[in-house]
Amino acid sequence: MLQRLIPCVALGLALALGISLSLTSCGTVQRTVVVTPHVSGATFVGNQTCYDCHTNISRAFPMSAHAKVQVPSGKKGDLHGCESCHGPGSLHVASGGGKGKFITNPGQNPQACLECHLTTRAEFHLPHKHPVLEGQMNCVQCHDPHGLDIMKPAAGLAMARVNESCSSCHREQAGVHVFEHEALREGCVTCHNPHGSPHEKMLVERDSNLCLKCHAQIAVPGSNGVQIFIGDWDHTLNLRLGGCWSAGCHTAVHGSQVHPRLFY
Repeated sequence: MLQRLIPCVALGLALALGISLSLTSCGTVQRTVVVTPHVSGATFVGNQTCYDCHTNISRAFPMSAHAKVQVPSGKKGDLHGCESCHGPGSLHVASGGGKGKFITNPGQNPQACLECHLTTRAEFHLPHKHPVLEGQMNCVQCHDPHGLDIMKPAAGLAMARVNESCSSCHREQAGVHVFEHEALREGCVTCHNPHGSPHEKMLVERDSNLCLKCHAQIAVPGSNGVQIFIGDWDHTLNLRLGGCWSAGCHTAVHGSQVHPRLFY
């Protein structure tokens, strides 16, 4: 009887461990305690004091997502909005203000943002990423932390805003093409993870796997074995050479000026 119970107990423990790991995976863990940036010798002054000078921010910020970030200082009911990200502001106010003067500026130091955005922090450590941690870029180049809409520019349709944010740097890829790749209408993030990826060019999938998410392949019996068609074209030999663009075929993936099948 004992011998029969041992495998059952072992199985139960394995299942419990599996469930425990799944519940604490990178995708499900949420930070519940956020450390407010430290400013030596400073105390909290409250949002209204910030608004007295930062009038351009005070209009939209109370309705933004970041306005909901409230970090308790230890006293019951004592919460801080602006200072949750910028740190206590008394010295900043006493000095007459000024960018970065006795205050934390997340625009210059992404660590304030990454204190909450843990998934993004992890993505910035992947092999292919935007160089934010290296100090060559910062979060506010793409995001507006104070506005109603987190993306820059904050106007127009959501996907258009994402594309415009990318095209402010990647002008060649976003330019007008005679033959467009329809994927661009879906948005840059359809193919790219803007924070970081294990794949080259920050792609969300490897090589042909990415293309085949939209361009379905069909395998049919042929004289020399199975033939693979993508659309109306036989790609059997092409796929053996590499990916859709790395094989030297559809190299103008963002759009072509010379060929409808995205050749240069």
